[in-house]
Amino acid sequence: MNPVLQVIAQRFAAPAPADDVSMIRTLAGSSALVFDSPHSGTSYPADFGFGCDLPQLRRAEDTHVDRLFEFAPAVGAAWVEALFPRSYLDVNRGLPEIDETLLDAPWPGTVETDDRALAKVRLGKGLVWRCTDDGLPIYRRKLSVQEVQARIERCWRPYHAALAEAITEAALRHGRCLHINCHSMPSVALSHATEYPGLVHADFVVGDRDGSTASPHLSRRVCEHLRGLGYSVEHNHPYKGVEIIRRHSDPARHRHSLQLEINRRLYMDERTLAPHTGFGQLQADLRSLAEMLLHEEPD
Repeated sequence: MNPVLQVIAQRFAAPAPADDVSMIRTLAGSSALVFDSPHSGTSYPADFGFGCDLPQLRRAEDTHVDRLFEFAPAVGAAWVEALFPRSYLDVNRGLPEIDETLLDAPWPGTVETDDRALAKVRLGKGLVWRCTDDGLPIYRRKLSVQEVQARIERCWRPYHAALAEAITEAALRHGRCLHINCHSMPSVALSHATEYPGLVHADFVVGDRDGSTASPHLSRRVCEHLRGLGYSVEHNHPYKGVEIIRRHSDPARHRHSLQLEINRRLYMDERTLAPHTGFGQLQADLRSLAEMLLHEEPD
């Protein structure tokens, strides 16, 4: 195995214990570009208390996305990363997206009523996940209201605060911010992953919530750049972007946010989760995308 891939594989071999002091990793930037990875965390908190098989649970991670974008500091981009796993708490969901069937008591706060958001809750993919992408129940117990509230305070609020700070700093420095919300997706959608089970995914999906989170010019340029590198690209299907780009974008104030989904088959074995020889080329292509964005005027 390539020595770089071997190091990456070794780092992924076992989840690290969670750091109770900080569940977020941030790196300051000097450009208008901000990357964030909300779902690549591998530090499993001691209070998770999951009851399913760990290897199955780990398939929820956006595997190796943090490694794919480790060039971010070198190009002057700010970086925000969740160290906790998305199955523990999903920062790409709104606070009202509570699955009350998981709880031992009624939720004291607001609960989502929008049918679109509830579709994900019904799949078991609310703020706290009920099941894995293939429908395996994560818990053999009810969660207390207090422990969900604690996860929000330890994970959700600090993550969004860190990302808001990075975006604000970039916008103050340069008068604009280009924010890329980084994710990975399986080559074929599983039964409880999306509303399109069995869908064969393109190499990339670029989401801007139907043009509401970024200028059409910026979305078009990203799609064109990736297609020019030989990749297949979809725009807003099947992933439009969710809470993170909705919350942190404001194109009228020159703050543009895109969600970027990367097909895992491009860089890893989806069965073993080990990176393969395509990893280096994909990383180089993502860096070329970043370098293009550094010189892009999105408005």
